[in-house]
Amino acid sequence: MTRLDRAAGHRDARRTPSIRGALAALAGCVLALMPGVASAQSMIRDAEIEETLRIYADPIFKAADLQPKDISIYLVQDPSLNAFVSSGQNVFFHTGLILAAKDPDELKGVLAHETGHIAGGHLARARGAQERAMVPAMVSIGLGVLALAAGAGDAGAALIAGSQQFAMASYVRHTQVEESTADQMAVTFLEGSGQSPAGLITFFDRELRQYEFAQRRMPPYLMTHPLTSDRVQALRARVEASPMKDAKQSADDLQRFAMMQAKLRGFLNEPGRTFRDYPPSDTSLPARYARAVAAYRVPDTGQAIKETKALIAAQPDNPYFHELLGQILFESGKAQESIEPYRRSTQLKPNSPLLEVGLARSLVAANGKAGADEAIAVLDRAVTTEPDNAYAWREMANAYAAKGDDNMAKLATAEEAFSVGNYPRARYFAEVAKKGLKEGTAAFRRASDIAMVAENETRQAERGRGGRS
Repeated sequence: MTRLDRAAGHRDARRTPSIRGALAALAGCVLALMPGVASAQSMIRDAEIEETLRIYADPIFKAADLQPKDISIYLVQDPSLNAFVSSGQNVFFHTGLILAAKDPDELKGVLAHETGHIAGGHLARARGAQERAMVPAMVSIGLGVLALAAGAGDAGAALIAGSQQFAMASYVRHTQVEESTADQMAVTFLEGSGQSPAGLITFFDRELRQYEFAQRRMPPYLMTHPLTSDRVQALRARVEASPMKDAKQSADDLQRFAMMQAKLRGFLNEPGRTFRDYPPSDTSLPARYARAVAAYRVPDTGQAIKETKALIAAQPDNPYFHELLGQILFESGKAQESIEPYRRSTQLKPNSPLLEVGLARSLVAANGKAGADEAIAVLDRAVTTEPDNAYAWREMANAYAAKGDDNMAKLATAEEAFSVGNYPRARYFAEVAKKGLKEGTAAFRRASDIAMVAENETRQAERGRGGRS
């Protein structure tokens, strides 16, 4: 949704099992590990930005012989330059990396690099590499124990203390090779999709090289990535010889990129900074977009509405401008007025769950029970497209509650909890819902399934923590 809905606490997930594992680990193959200030992270959702990333990514996935529909792309609110894959075919982008890129080619270069990790099966081999890395560590510990038993206390302690370094040294050799391999695969995929690989060089050289001094001071056994200068050197000859080196970026790609960055800056930066970055003298569409969002956040509702209506006048068929107007109106207490722009956004962009959730929310807030039936129908479409959209299930619970159907509201609450992996809560609400639902109905069967699976997941988690089954 336009307000970049944060999914922390109610993490919105598509293909739930994969994303739950990914979020639990927040690990895998990372573009770059760099020093920086720690910051709070949260998953955020925005239909427009997700569409742009998908348009950029799908040709690259296809060039890698991957099925785009099987790969999910997620946005993490974090200022660091980072992207990674985790738990199968899930790609995560930090907002800081998107804002640091200078053009679509640089962002596509990162996408292609992460695609290299997926296509190369690097995550699947990571566990084996970790297990192999533990062999020298265990040998070191064993020798240390023997040394201690023989009375060589200092030598034994040193061997035991150094065991972790032995393990890391083995593992980083593996990860460095995979990073270099992903770089080379990225060039192949970009060429295969008819795009320039030059963005890989410019992004690495500008954004990552500045961290090389700190990287060189790290102990070798902690360097999970090759030195940036080595990566650039390895890529340069191939990129220079690429037949696609000078391929032009499309006007649509450039415009989408500018709009995406303007929107992120409008929502994530302080409004004053946004107004400085996009002064009134800049009359481009991205600048006007950023100022409209910044005015909304001040909040200067009147100016935000004026700016957004001007955007709609310039591009009446842009669904995201209508969505922004709906959001501004809704959050300024004008739920009834927000219905029409939200409805228009769903007409212009059918089958977009985030837009549909916005419309449903307005219908219930404005009309209560009278708007509940339409809201439920809209939300049914949303969860059909994204069965594990926690935000949609939460609004579904609100709609059923407004309608007076407490049993279905409880079932929707169970669905929400289940979609984010809160199995005890999911089981509780599913069991409560079952008591009021008619046996044999689809709703009763769904509540039974949630209760059963949630119970099993809870027991497995307890066994993992050492609890009794």
